[in-house]
Amino acid sequence: MLRLFRTRFRNLEEALEEIARVQLIIRYLAPDHVAKSNEFLATYQLGGTREILLCGLQEYIPGEILDPWAPLDDQALAEIVTRADPLFPDHHKISLAERIKNVTNQVRSFVANVKRMITKAAHIPDLAGIGNLILTANGQLKLVDINNISPVSPEKPIFKDEHGYPVCDKSFEALALLEKKILGNPTPEDDTFYKVFLEPKRMRVVSQLVRAFTISPDKRM
Repeated sequence: MLRLFRTRFRNLEEALEEIARVQLIIRYLAPDHVAKSNEFLATYQLGGTREILLCGLQEYIPGEILDPWAPLDDQALAEIVTRADPLFPDHHKISLAERIKNVTNQVRSFVANVKRMITKAAHIPDLAGIGNLILTANGQLKLVDINNISPVSPEKPIFKDEHGYPVCDKSFEALALLEKKILGNPTPEDDTFYKVFLEPKRMRVVSQLVRAFTISPDKRM
């Protein structure tokens, strides 16, 4: 499938920097946890000027959305992988219990790899966008939206992407929810890894930014 990246570039250097950020995701999450993608640059004419567009030919991942804010107990996970059954013709070869176990193992691996990307590359993928995480019928977890890679920014003011969305903070929240709900860590917010981003006062400010983004006429995810 063809993907068009939202970011607008002032020059070729900025476009190449964005490709380098995309490659960070490939480096830390491929091949197990990201849809394969080949990026290329195209130009188009807009209002008499030439614009640069980053595109990607990306593998289609059949499955169902995994929403970190939704219920994610074993029953909920069973419902998700069962809904994905028609997209996975060999699902009958793997028991439902085994697929739920696969989900847990996949999430554990995914969280570890994202944390490695954060600590070593100081960037985090967008884990908060609707439909960014896909769970297949056999329990495999894939990141399918690689359009919005954020620098890790614990400082204030809170980092927002070009559309005004606090993507870094919300992605940390999503990661903590996966760890808490599926891996059974009851208080990841107390972990020093999450402490800055899940501090209650900061989260209230982030919620206000999300509301402002939601009502913005230019909102995009």
